[in-house]
Amino acid sequence: MKNEKKRELYWTWLSYEGWNLYMAATSRGLCFVGSQDQPWDELAQWASQRFPGSTLVRDDERLQPYVAPLIEYLRGERESFDIALDVHGTPFQLAVWEALCQIPFGQTRTYSEIATQIQRPAAVRAVGAAIGANPVLIAVPCHRVIGKNGALTGYRGGMEMKEVLLQIEQVETRAQRRPLRA
Repeated sequence: MKNEKKRELYWTWLSYEGWNLYMAATSRGLCFVGSQDQPWDELAQWASQRFPGSTLVRDDERLQPYVAPLIEYLRGERESFDIALDVHGTPFQLAVWEALCQIPFGQTRTYSEIATQIQRPAAVRAVGAAIGANPVLIAVPCHRVIGKNGALTGYRGGMEMKEVLLQIEQVETRAQRRPLRA
């Protein structure tokens, strides 16, 4: 067995105009963006599953290159991310996450469109599972994926977070298109 050095995960708490979430990075890049208003346990459990034996070290300064672009996005000043990511998954998951990064700001795709894009048109459910496993919310924009009928579907960060992210991008959701009752 190799004598491997335990990996350090650096984390910070992003708190900006009602947004409150944990973020983590390795020396290679951003590896986790948490759900809105979730407790420390979300990050701790994710780290123990994905980086067993790692040490979580708070380092606000080290995370600043990742926090700043996320805040710019939340302000509506940024449409894409060019930050280093350190995400780990199966080849299938990585292909799905790469496809998510290709969805333009302000647009949505369906699960079946993502499945077709990665040349696995019959793998719609597996695409959904891969999207649900996305560790880097917002920067890997899984919030841009909707149901075939245009309805908002599940989101690790919760439906309210998904709706707000789509509002930032000025995406009209099906719920917003419903006519008002007279």
